[in-house]
Amino acid sequence: MARHVITGWAVLARRSALFILALVLLGAGGCANDKKVMAAADSAQRELKPAVMEDEVLQAYFQKVGDQIIQAAVELDKAGFGPESHKSADGNAWMFSDRMKFYLVNSKTLNAFTTGGEYMYIYNELFLNCQSEDELAAVMAHEYAHVYARHVKSGMDRHLGQNVGTGVVAVGTGVASLLFGGGLSSSLSNAQTAGSAASSAGQFVGMGFTRADEDEADKIGFAFYTRAGWDPNHFADFFKHMIEAGYDKTPEMMSDHPKLSTRVANTDKRVAKLPADAGKWRKPPTADARQFAALQERSAQLAGSMPNDKTTQKAQAMLASFPSCVSPADHPGQKASRKK
Repeated sequence: MARHVITGWAVLARRSALFILALVLLGAGGCANDKKVMAAADSAQRELKPAVMEDEVLQAYFQKVGDQIIQAAVELDKAGFGPESHKSADGNAWMFSDRMKFYLVNSKTLNAFTTGGEYMYIYNELFLNCQSEDELAAVMAHEYAHVYARHVKSGMDRHLGQNVGTGVVAVGTGVASLLFGGGLSSSLSNAQTAGSAASSAGQFVGMGFTRADEDEADKIGFAFYTRAGWDPNHFADFFKHMIEAGYDKTPEMMSDHPKLSTRVANTDKRVAKLPADAGKWRKPPTADARQFAALQERSAQLAGSMPNDKTTQKAQAMLASFPSCVSPADHPGQKASRKK
């Protein structure tokens, strides 16, 4: 009888341990915050670095355009501009630091993306398809607006269900450890390792922004772009050229993104609402048409000379798998990379 009681208590204790294990793993992540977003972005940057186009001239140009956008954001932040998601107890000073980087990356995918934190990536294919600095600056302002509005944090929160699924995998590992003689401490360790392995590599692959996120990033990015000195009438030029190239065929109801034609129409409304003295914000471009074309040629030549080793290919595959941030639907190449 005593033996059965002891066995019963052992089973109960083991079940209790599993229950505690599940709670720890499924609840450990909690809601995302700036610290978690920045840590995830740092991790992604280490994997994406081999695809970064290391060139002093190109990097200086992109950073100068980016810094001009950020300086406009600083002034608007002081005026209280931005959605509620921008106003955080975590503070906003990091968004305006000299650590904020705009990277040109070697990828044949037409895209731009931010992992939040201090990193924004402009794909070389997109840069080569821009017909002016206005188009490039509009895309860069849009990406920085995602950071300003903490859209990556929102995306992480939306993927809580996915994280819970990862936690279930981890709990399964913990179960196996407990059933085959492992203690609670070792089971927690094994489960955490499994959870990390299941979620670390592709945490941004499925984290696309919503239609509302994209429209908000256009709205905020338009404010940065115009205050920074670029022509508001050219903010939507890249969208127009994508429409001409046939990128706007996906019905809006079947996409997480607004149609490109909708984004153009919304931009027209924002232009019409600008104050009468908005013309005073205009500044000369960082690179005129001739200089811009020379930078694109430099970028094309550099892309062709970059190493094509396994680490570079892995970084390019990850970049190709990120959701589209400039078109209503992901391209076939993006979907294929995501499956891999």
